Amino acid sequence: MKRSLKPVPRRVSCWDGGKEPTAGVMGLSDGAAAFYTAPRPGSAGLNQDAIALIPLDAERAVIAVADGLGGLPGGREAAATAVSTLAHCLAEQAPPGSTSRATIIDAIELSNERILATGLGAATTLAVAEITGGTVRPYHVGDSEILVFGQRGRIKLQSVPHSPVGFALHAGMLDENQAISHEDRHLVSNALGNRDMRIEIGSPIPLGAYDTVIVCSDGLVDNLQFEEICRTLRGGPLDKGLRALAAEASRRMIEPSPGDPSKPDDLSIIAYRPRPGARLMKRIRARDSAQR
Repeated sequence: MKRSLKPVPRRVSCWDGGKEPTAGVMGLSDGAAAFYTAPRPGSAGLNQDAIALIPLDAERAVIAVADGLGGLPGGREAAATAVSTLAHCLAEQAPPGSTSRATIIDAIELSNERILATGLGAATTLAVAEITGGTVRPYHVGDSEILVFGQRGRIKLQSVPHSPVGFALHAGMLDENQAISHEDRHLVSNALGNRDMRIEIGSPIPLGAYDTVIVCSDGLVDNLQFEEICRTLRGGPLDKGLRALAAEASRRMIEPSPGDPSKPDDLSIIAYRPRPGARLMKRIRARDSAQR
């Protein structure tokens, strides 16, 4: 039986598509997250991506990006179902002081059931990062990605996209330049909305104070290489770096330079850092106090 979705809890920030870019910053866990989501430049259609920033308590939070498969009907609705179901399950079931692993897995499976129950043939990717007590644990289905790197640009985690090209890159059969321009780059081998959907779960990874966690749709990694992403966001104010990242990815979609990757697409990015900068945290606290 199809279950109706309740309104998303007020303390959770969710965006499920739209015609205009949405960006912002918020305190999350013991740090802060900056976010950006926008439809494909020049498109009259709605954004097929959905994002969620879910604070649980002073040390725990979850961030997520879903990318509805655009070649199928109901992609935007599938992505919205994935992030809203995740938000509801965590708000209702995650006990204080615990990990959220079981709840996240249950929420992904429930999302899959709800998408299948529509009968539309809709599908979506989903990438989730669970931040708990100085660690991050990745979960993903499909080719939306999770990346963790340090202040010097050393990559600590890079999720493997569930796609033929993603597996070939991970196996060393393709290099990054070959992968980013491959004719089969758009193919996805795993998604919510499939009865054989599978969830890839990583081990918790320790987070340094200045490490950065990125969860994103393929609109970012199809237009910027990992070294460029790390270089842009590894230091400096978190929100400023994310704006620069989104601006460069969007520019390449519209006006690519020779030799640069270019694939117009919806773009969604969430970036989290335990210590995002004193000025940014001061600004967030002042804004939150004024809104109370």
